[in-house]
Amino acid sequence: MAARSIASLSLSFGLVSIPVKLYSATESSGAVKFHLLARDGSRLKQQYVSEKDQGVVPRSEMVKGYEFEKDRFVLFTPDELKALEESSSPSIDIMAFIPASSVDPLFYDKAYLLAPDKRGAKPYALLAEAMRQSGRCALARWAWKAKQYVVQIRPAEDGLVLQQLLYADEVRSLKDLGIERVDVSQGELQLALQLIEHISTDSYDPAQYVDEEKKRILAAIDEKIAGKQVVGSPRDEAPASAQVIDLMEALRASLANKQPAPKVPRIETQPAIAPKERKGAKRAAGTAAAVRAVAAPAPGPTKSRARK
Repeated sequence: MAARSIASLSLSFGLVSIPVKLYSATESSGAVKFHLLARDGSRLKQQYVSEKDQGVVPRSEMVKGYEFEKDRFVLFTPDELKALEESSSPSIDIMAFIPASSVDPLFYDKAYLLAPDKRGAKPYALLAEAMRQSGRCALARWAWKAKQYVVQIRPAEDGLVLQQLLYADEVRSLKDLGIERVDVSQGELQLALQLIEHISTDSYDPAQYVDEEKKRILAAIDEKIAGKQVVGSPRDEAPASAQVIDLMEALRASLANKQPAPKVPRIETQPAIAPKERKGAKRAAGTAAAVRAVAAPAPGPTKSRARK
């Protein structure tokens, strides 16, 4: 499916205005979702109840409000809320160019992709190449959905990425955690450096990594559809703080690749129920799975997990 743009914007670079289209850079549909059902397998409906009289409030009678004091709200109409969002600006104004590595990823918020719109290909390509060769990224201001953002515009392999940045008061500091400062010996440091060198790579390729937990859960769901019972492996419940660790020995063992094998959940077999052919099998791999639960095994086929 072709990507759909979220908005048409203008990226201001000095006196140059670059028409661009905004696309979401991530998808939130990758997680395996379990639905909350009644014991008979029927779906549940979410309802909102008034704290005052415990009556169910239909959506048509709901309003939004801001709590300015404890249990005191100022109410807003839909038109007033829309007026607040109308202050959003279609212009992304570049304020400065900074070294590409000067923004701590801790301040990264949601990422978007920028693509050139009509008549924007040449200035778009010029800005991207200029930032690549200078080793700098852009800092810009952007008003979007009733909030003003400081954003980073950085060149990627095939174009530009817009990264929303968090403000200083939105990010916690490690200084607030009271982390104990301890000294490390030269021998420990040397072994740690050797371990880092031993498992170092020169780049990050996201295609090399898959969500093994998601694959394991989907496999267990298929087994459950087939009538088998999923049983987890026993776990060591001892807290990590209770373990006495010889740091030097642990580092030496790590260098020697003496690592315990991961525990794998067991699946105990029950009388199998033949599942129907999986719905949506032709869809691209990695789409989120939706599970339809059945309260108790019953004669006849059951529905398999359908992908969204």
